[in-house]
Amino acid sequence: MGQARVLIVDDEPMVRDVLSRYLQGEGFDVDTAGDGEEAMTAVRRTPPDLVLLDLMLPKIDGLEVLRRMRELGQPSVILLTAKGEETDRVVGLELGADDYVTKPFSPREVIARVRAVLRRGGLAVRAELADVLAFDDLEVDGPRRAARRRGQELALTRKEFDLLWLLCSHAGTTFTRAQLLANVWDVAWDGDSATVTVHVRRLRQKIEDDPSSPRHLQTVWGVGYRFEP
Repeated sequence: MGQARVLIVDDEPMVRDVLSRYLQGEGFDVDTAGDGEEAMTAVRRTPPDLVLLDLMLPKIDGLEVLRRMRELGQPSVILLTAKGEETDRVVGLELGADDYVTKPFSPREVIARVRAVLRRGGLAVRAELADVLAFDDLEVDGPRRAARRRGQELALTRKEFDLLWLLCSHAGTTFTRAQLLANVWDVAWDGDSATVTVHVRRLRQKIEDDPSSPRHLQTVWGVGYRFEP
């Protein structure tokens, strides 16, 4: 992980400078961009393993940058958001962001989140997925990190697949939101479980006939979620 490449996209030079110094001090290769156009150029020129992406950017806003990066199929993304940007943050998660950090933040917290996202998307996670799980019209393929419904492959982000795999491989087990955050996102959360809710909603839209009345991904009210085979 020490040679992973991180792209910092923020229009504030101080933020770029501080994060660059901390990340480089931890052994990461770092690129920076000050606006959305620079970000897309950097992604195409030297594809990063992870992007720290501010939502409020000149030229091309952060959500549009995220959309374009997702069309390229890469990379992992952690959003950098202000407290008043909750709606945009949720949209960003729905577009496939892996995590978010709210400003003002501790650089150490950012580094912890970077390591967690890279670890969850890395070879160690892939090595754990050694089976193919089948449930009626849904098939979850661990070795390929892919899922199919009625023979059609589903377009899943890394986190969507990790969440689906965890729930399917423990079918019938109820997980609290905190447990899902700890296992899928590999971080202890501070009480904000919106990212779990967003990812469950997105999965329901992809695997359920009626997402508003799900058969498989069920809510256990006051507790969390479970997968019913």
